Amino acid sequence: MCAKINQEAQNPLILRCYRLMEAFAKSDDERDFYIDRMEGFLVYVDLDKSQPELTALEEECHQNPDRYCAIPKLSFYETKKIMEGFVNEKVYDIDTKEKLLDIIQSKEARENFLEFIHDHHAEQEKWQQFYQERSRIRIIEWLRLNHFHFVFEEDLELPPSLIEKLKHLLFQSKVSKEIQTARKALVMKAKTYYSNEALNPRPKRGRPPKQAAKLDIEPQVTLDIYTTVPPPVLPFLFTPEIHPSPAFSAFSSKFESEEDLLIRRHGAGDHVGLSQKLAALRALSSRWADPGQTSVDASVKPLAREKLRDEEADRAHSTEISSGTSRSGLKNGKPKIANKKRTEKVTPPSSNSPSVKPSVPGKPKAKRIIPRSKEN
Repeated sequence: MCAKINQEAQNPLILRCYRLMEAFAKSDDERDFYIDRMEGFLVYVDLDKSQPELTALEEECHQNPDRYCAIPKLSFYETKKIMEGFVNEKVYDIDTKEKLLDIIQSKEARENFLEFIHDHHAEQEKWQQFYQERSRIRIIEWLRLNHFHFVFEEDLELPPSLIEKLKHLLFQSKVSKEIQTARKALVMKAKTYYSNEALNPRPKRGRPPKQAAKLDIEPQVTLDIYTTVPPPVLPFLFTPEIHPSPAFSAFSSKFESEEDLLIRRHGAGDHVGLSQKLAALRALSSRWADPGQTSVDASVKPLAREKLRDEEADRAHSTEISSGTSRSGLKNGKPKIANKKRTEKVTPPSSNSPSVKPSVPGKPKAKRIIPRSKEN
């Protein structure tokens, strides 16, 4: 039986589901996480802290054993069950299903499973949605088993300023009407997590709604307000950044983010080599873009421009010659030549040189017959 707590909360604890999801995924043999029953903050026992800080935290947990509740560690059987459930329910391609089932039976199943899903974009979005739904059900079931009176901040339809006031006035009984109305809404919302539908969500009946375009809306995240955190616990508060619709959910404790997964797949050396190649390509492109840069390429640029001008002149000359005298370039019955440098001089024939006339076939000349005289 739990011991009595000095201060009593006047409304359900406002927890963050995605932060709990990350704590449940990272809790393993080397990492311990605890949740506070009074205000709902998370404690991460970081072994990299100094020994005096770790000793003070251990004494605090020993003096108040009923205040801090240890988050369970994800066993191999549970991870295997989650992965097999996704393959059997959401994967429809036979080859992909067989490959994933082989990965689940191998070593480092979680890491290899995430790498394979990351390479197949058709399955990646389905996996994120499936894992978030299963993790949410698992967290709600555990909170109900330990008798937490809670609500998830992501499910509240209240302004962020009002939620922060509720956190700040958690232990005060005399509050304004606005806070009293908000507290009643929290109590009604907390009852839904203890219903059967919370653990077995059913699809709504009727025709499904029309698919609308997804709008990228920036999430409204409130501040972390805790008023009863003991000094030994302050260095161990677990307050990571929160993204209500994350593109990468931490299913494995070895991958803090999507970048860690990419570095593992390609290797740290390849990642550095690729960045160096990109930097070299940018440097080469900047040389051509900078007109004032002096380098070996500076002597090549004038030659290239001169060659380009010669090619353009040749093309213009060839097009004007092929067009003939039918175009508007005629002047005094002679074709107009664009490039005078490339014209060849034709020497006219001199006056002393005999003119050669072409032979023209004509009629044969008739022979003249002279008659002989009578005397002869």
